[in-house]
Amino acid sequence: MNKTMIISTFALTLALATSSIAAGLNGQVNAGGFKGPGIEASTVKQALTLSDDTPVVLVGQIERAVGNEKYIFKDETGSVTVDIDAEDWRGLTVTPQDTVVIEGEIDKDFFKTEIDVDTVSLKK
Repeated sequence: MNKTMIISTFALTLALATSSIAAGLNGQVNAGGFKGPGIEASTVKQALTLSDDTPVVLVGQIERAVGNEKYIFKDETGSVTVDIDAEDWRGLTVTPQDTVVIEGEIDKDFFKTEIDVDTVSLKK
């Protein structure tokens, strides 16, 4: 009797674990985060004055590629180099005529300030 109870308990535990994993794979797990106000820059000029790792949201145009996933981003106040990893484009294709919204963080060192971009989207 004891062996049967142990096997039944194990089978039930396995079934529950499997259904939890399946639910996660079907997109039923909410992997959200905070979306709302915080410390952010609204212009390139303002962004260039902020500390390293400060979150920013900028609206403007990507003028040109300068190599190694780096681009020149501009708005009405100035230009800054942005680092956009291939996966952060998420299939989006833009031209210098498109107005985009970039979200990321300030990446500041002794010699330069860049924006490490997390997302790029077309301005709606």
